[in-house]
Amino acid sequence: MALPDDAELPFSLLQFYATSPYPCSYLDDREARSQVATPAHLIDSEIYGSLVRAGFRRSGIFTYRPHCDHCRACVPVRLPAAELQPNRSQRRAWKHHAGLLARELPLHFDPAHFALYVRYQRSRHPGGGMDEDSHDQYAQFLLQSHVDTRLIEFSENGTVRMVSVIDVLDDGLSSVYTFFDPDVAGASYGVYNILWQARQCAALGLPYLYLGYWIAESPKMAYKTNFRPIETGRDGIWTRLP
Repeated sequence: MALPDDAELPFSLLQFYATSPYPCSYLDDREARSQVATPAHLIDSEIYGSLVRAGFRRSGIFTYRPHCDHCRACVPVRLPAAELQPNRSQRRAWKHHAGLLARELPLHFDPAHFALYVRYQRSRHPGGGMDEDSHDQYAQFLLQSHVDTRLIEFSENGTVRMVSVIDVLDDGLSSVYTFFDPDVAGASYGVYNILWQARQCAALGLPYLYLGYWIAESPKMAYKTNFRPIETGRDGIWTRLP
């Protein structure tokens, strides 16, 4: 995927390096590598927005994109928020969780959030390493940022049910990470959260909701293309999935 076209400062000051291979988190038989943009302190919200349009994401202060030797399965995806047409199941999820109270909080460590994060990881992603994250690892992943980042807490009758971390870009919102209560029967928190974020885009006059990467062969990623219309980005060009 092409880098941003801007040759002027500060893009000319950025450097890009490839990591060593590591086991892929989504396709068991593959090795992955990432391309990382540095130095992190130069990547502000404006620059980060351009990098996101070129297929980058961030984890804490690290901005990266897939850079695998023999695989291009990871495809960036985004929703044109104003055109989103929820299907019947998604509309049902929106109605079912209408009682959730959302409030924006500063990026900070909250023991209740961390406990929910650990429960979520152990239920949804056991053995992936993140289910054993320490306080510091959690904070480095979600609570460190050089860009405009919002932490949204969703609660129900005083109980925290979901936490979402979102970056604000000049052309949309970028969904960094969301975790939720895995033990509530019949809940569709993840679906509700994407619909909520899309509505926030529309309310802010921002055209896109960036959802990270979609992998056609990964069941964990399949849910993203249930939202339509959706666009994929390859080599800096975004096209709508049929």
